[in-house]
Amino acid sequence: MKMTVRNLDNEEVGDIELADGVFGLPIRRDILARVVNWQLAKRRAGTHKTKGVSEIRGTTRKPYKQKGTGRARQGSLRSPQFRGGARIFGPVVRSHAFDLQKKVRRLGLKIALSAKQNEGKLVVIDYAHIAGTKTKAMRMRLAALGWDSVLIIDGSVVEENFARATRNLPRVDVLPQQGANVYDILRRDTLVLTRDAVRHLEARLK
Repeated sequence: MKMTVRNLDNEEVGDIELADGVFGLPIRRDILARVVNWQLAKRRAGTHKTKGVSEIRGTTRKPYKQKGTGRARQGSLRSPQFRGGARIFGPVVRSHAFDLQKKVRRLGLKIALSAKQNEGKLVVIDYAHIAGTKTKAMRMRLAALGWDSVLIIDGSVVEENFARATRNLPRVDVLPQQGANVYDILRRDTLVLTRDAVRHLEARLK
């Protein structure tokens, strides 16, 4: 499919041919959900922790004799029914990550790109370079383009001035092409790719 290429001044500067095998796939919400869940599970810290019986500080003495008191039998004051006692089957430090096949992850990225193209929210620009580093100027330029919530994916390296100018803008993300992922694509309304990003993504996903 052919698509118009624009610059940051919203001027047409040519066109580009997008591969149907990367940008023209049918939408599979189940694949997108699997990949997003895999990404979010990997980034969970897993540092929640409660103390078990063996970790509670306190005596190991039996609180009172087994029989003859009329009360329920007890073996330790560190048991969960006592104040300050342990928590049974509580959370422990662990990793929440799970495996997902490479072909499913690759398919998810292609479907995410195709979804933006299908919704008309994919924009291709010639390059993401600017002269200055002023955030105010960048904010005005993005507002003129109508990009409020946007992910901009550049080539292998993001130009330094462009990265600095967009660093403090809310709802604006800038990534190199190797950082392109399903979650960041879906969480922003508009997806902007440079020519280099298109070339790298097609070579990576074909």
